[in-house]
Amino acid sequence: MGMTMTQKILAAHAGLSEVKAGQLIEADLDLVMGNDITTPVAINEMKKMDRQTVFDKDKVTLVMDHFIPNKDIKSAENCKCCREFACRHELSHYYDVGEMGIEHALLPEKGLVVAGDAVIGADSHTCTYGALGAFSTGVGSTDMAAGMVTGKAWFKVPSAIRFELVGKPSPWVSGKDVILHIIGMIGVDGALYKSMEFTGEGVKHLSMDDRFTICNMAIEAGGKNGIFPVDEAAEAYMKEHSSRAYKIYEADADAEYEAVYTIDLSALKPTVAFPHLPENTREAGDFGDVKIDQVVIGSCTNGRMEDMRTAARVLKGRKVAKGVRCIIIPATQAIYLQSMREGLLETFIEAGAVVSTPTCGPCLGGYMGILAAGERCVSTTNRNFVGRMGHVESEVYLASPAVAAASAVTGKISCPDELE
Repeated sequence: MGMTMTQKILAAHAGLSEVKAGQLIEADLDLVMGNDITTPVAINEMKKMDRQTVFDKDKVTLVMDHFIPNKDIKSAENCKCCREFACRHELSHYYDVGEMGIEHALLPEKGLVVAGDAVIGADSHTCTYGALGAFSTGVGSTDMAAGMVTGKAWFKVPSAIRFELVGKPSPWVSGKDVILHIIGMIGVDGALYKSMEFTGEGVKHLSMDDRFTICNMAIEAGGKNGIFPVDEAAEAYMKEHSSRAYKIYEADADAEYEAVYTIDLSALKPTVAFPHLPENTREAGDFGDVKIDQVVIGSCTNGRMEDMRTAARVLKGRKVAKGVRCIIIPATQAIYLQSMREGLLETFIEAGAVVSTPTCGPCLGGYMGILAAGERCVSTTNRNFVGRMGHVESEVYLASPAVAAASAVTGKISCPDELE
C-alpha cells in the first residue's frame, strides 16, 4: 500500500523507506517554534534535562506575539524569560517588538518553513504550514523542550482523510468559508489525529493565503495536520520568501485514506460558525438578524495581506455602524507596512475602525478587544468556545474578512452582497 504526502515526509525524517498509519516513529525536525506563552514553560522543562543547549540555533525560533507589546507584568516577565534564553543560546530567529508578527503568518513570510519540512510548534495552529507542503503540527511545551534539545520528536503516524476540491469559488467566498464548511460537515472531531490532505483541480483557484487559512483550522476539526500539494503557486511563494532548498512529496496513487470527500467550491456560500463551536455553521441566507457589538479582523487565521485588502474593499467609502467597535490587526509588520503603502490603513480609519500593531490579542481573550457579558463579536479568528474572547456570557461568531467587514457596516451579521 502506498503512502500519503504526510506519511512520506515523516518516513523521510525518520530515515525509513516507508511508514504506516499508527506506527510510532522518531523523526528529525527542521524547525521548533514557541511563543511568549508556551516557551517559558518549555524553558523550565529544559532545565530538568542533562543537556542545556539547543540542537541548532538556526532551527529554534521564538515569536513574541500573544501579549505583545506586553499588556501587564506577567507578560513582560514571560517575554524577558524568552529574550534572555534567545540571547543565551544565540538564536538566529527571535522575533520581538519591532520585528514581530503573529507566528503562523511570520514564519512562512520569513522563509523559515518550506515544502518537505517537519515542524513542531508549541501552539496548536502550527498546522498552518501545511499550505507549503510541509508536515507541521502543534505540541505541548514539554515536547517543545525535548525538540529544542534533541532536534527530534516522537510521532504516531496519522491516517488520512482526502478532500477533493473541485470548481471555482464565487466572489466573496474564501478559504475561511471552505474550512468552516468542512468543519461544519465533519464536526470538530471529524479528523481526530488524522492528516487532512487537500487535493484536486480546485486547489489552483485557492490563493496561498486561502491555503494558509484552511490548514490553520485543520486543528479545529481535530486534525493532526493539514497539507496541500506543492504547485506553481506554492513554489512561487517559497522562491519569493525563502532561500532554502525545498523537497516536494506527492501522495502515491494507491495511498490509503479513511475517507474521501468531494467539495464543490462553486457551490459554497459565505459561512459563519455560530457559538459555541466551529462546527455550528450556517450559510448566507440562514444567518437571521444577529446584532453585534464588535468585529475583529486579524489573527493567524485571517490577518494576511489578502485579508486586509478584502476588508478594505468592503469598508471603502462606508462607515462602521454606530455602537460597533471594529478592530483590525495586520498579522505582521510587513503586512502592516504594505497596508499603509496601499492606503488600506487610511480606509480603515476613515471607516471608523482602529488598527492594532500585530498581535494575537483578542483571539484568546488576551487583550485589544475583550468582550463583556452579553456582547457579540464577529471575528476572523479560529475558535468561538465559551469565554474564548472574554466573559463566559459573550458570544463569538467566526467568519471571513469579507463577512466581518460587512457586518461592521450593518451592525449585524451580513454578507458584502447586502451592501450593494
